[in-house]
Amino acid sequence: MDPERLRQLLDAVARGDLRADEAARQIAAATGGAAPIPDAVLDLAREARTGVPEVVLGEWKTADQVAAILRGLASGGRGALATRIDAAKADAVRALVPEAEHLAAARALVIRPPAPRPAVGVVAIVCAGTSDLPVGEEAAVTAEFLGAAVRRVTDVGVAGLHRLLGRLSEIRTADAIVVIAGMEGALPSVVAGLCDRPLVAVPTSVGYGVGAGGLVAMATMLSSCAPGVTVVNIDNGFGAAVAAVRAARPRSAA
Repeated sequence: MDPERLRQLLDAVARGDLRADEAARQIAAATGGAAPIPDAVLDLAREARTGVPEVVLGEWKTADQVAAILRGLASGGRGALATRIDAAKADAVRALVPEAEHLAAARALVIRPPAPRPAVGVVAIVCAGTSDLPVGEEAAVTAEFLGAAVRRVTDVGVAGLHRLLGRLSEIRTADAIVVIAGMEGALPSVVAGLCDRPLVAVPTSVGYGVGAGGLVAMATMLSSCAPGVTVVNIDNGFGAAVAAVRAARPRSAA
């Protein structure tokens, strides 16, 4: 439970507007005391510890499992997010959890929180090509769910460098940058040489044979001659967004 919500509950008890046992129930539900669900142990206190709530990786879970976990995570009043959800599974989950919204481009399901999270700054999501958009949208939706304002900058790969130069002002004024590229993975090095913001690079599995499912792009990013490039795993838009949000978040909001 975040400090502001806890303060609100304590103030309500002090005013006599809320019974102490009800306040205790809400605190328990938001800090890991919720009733267990089949196949999962929810970490409802993760956001209080780390600034980022538990998120459901849905690709290998059944629709019933995803639905139960989403409901449990959302019960604390902070919404819930599931990643890597295809259209068929999304339909099955939404039949069980109608309030969940399917964001097809991001392959995500989201339950919006009743109140938005505190703003944590601006994150630019920069994609080399249109084929990188599924990973880019996963990053964008995650960053938005965590309270960031997102700027999407798409199709600015190094094969047409003028496209990137035309969008630099949008990228440079963000608080943190996520740069996503497949093929040879050169874009993060170029952006890092032009901007002074924290930069997280995401290699994607987009590319022809020698690209080896993103291994070439990842090796390029890890070998970047531009200092300060941080690299996450292949296609890991979610992890990149979390890192960027933490970098963009004002210290007073942490």
